[in-house]
Amino acid sequence: MAANPHITIGGLEFEWDLEKGRFIFEREDAVLFWISSAMRTFFDTIEEISGEEASNLVFETTGFRQGLVVGQYFEKIKDVNAAQAAELITNTYASAGWGRTTIQDLNFEAKTLTAFIKDSWEYKINKAQAKRQGGNYLPAHYAGIFTGLFGENIWYEVVQDQLDGHEHSIIKYFPSDVTISNNIHELARKKEAEEILRLETIVEEKTKELKELVRQLSSPIIPVLEGIVVVPLIGKYDEDRSEELVVKTLNNLPAHKANYLVLDLTGLDKDISGHTVSLIEKIGSAASLIGTETILVGISPELGMVISQSTINLSRFDCFQTLQHGIYFALAQHGRKIV
Repeated sequence: MAANPHITIGGLEFEWDLEKGRFIFEREDAVLFWISSAMRTFFDTIEEISGEEASNLVFETTGFRQGLVVGQYFEKIKDVNAAQAAELITNTYASAGWGRTTIQDLNFEAKTLTAFIKDSWEYKINKAQAKRQGGNYLPAHYAGIFTGLFGENIWYEVVQDQLDGHEHSIIKYFPSDVTISNNIHELARKKEAEEILRLETIVEEKTKELKELVRQLSSPIIPVLEGIVVVPLIGKYDEDRSEELVVKTLNNLPAHKANYLVLDLTGLDKDISGHTVSLIEKIGSAASLIGTETILVGISPELGMVISQSTINLSRFDCFQTLQHGIYFALAQHGRKIV
């Protein structure tokens, strides 16, 4: 066997340099892979890592850009028009195992054409993968080739796919504003939007959890002594939180057999509104209806100003500066004291 085997098939040169481990196709280094095993594994791995949508764009972009290099190369060759270049390219690809591609309806003025592709390596890989939809590497590759040949951006539309049982895949090509860069940016924006939506969902879920935690922890009912419960008001109360506080307090007072409800206002938000004053009055009035007297403790100067400027009268409730004083007062009403 010759040290450097050399053959010519269809006018194309194939050569091997076994000593250096080289395969030369048309005087350029090339490489051979088994389609249904090695190449399939390569495609499967990209899809596994990148996901189907992103990998499709990778194959499409790669195919287009590689085709663009081929088209620009043939466009520079003198005495070769687009039709001749298309024939040379498809024959070259056929000799390299890319399947049989036939170009029809090539219109130089409109820059349109139709490609019939049969038994391509991409079709064989997709078939080995048991896919239902053909890949977009080769359709985009020929779009890149004719973009280079025509000097104008060409895009494609798959009319039929060999994977669907047809004899050929048929792809139409035409001038278009669709570009690889736009597709990349569109996918990036879509991924960003999906990520934003995912984060918003997480924030919404966490917000619900925090609201539930706040609901459970805020304004707890604390039975400090027999017949006396303390409810500390903490933070700021909107309509929902106010309603929750009123219902929770009134439902639990009978269970603790409370004679006195001590509302500790020390922890209220400094930005106090008339709504807060109304809430205090509402709780006190409702508690009195079930036989529980209300004592207010920890009224801040800010709250005192709001109370004095409001039309709500809280003077009927006993008020003390500290929680300790309020509890002492409640005990004294029953003739008891802390020893």
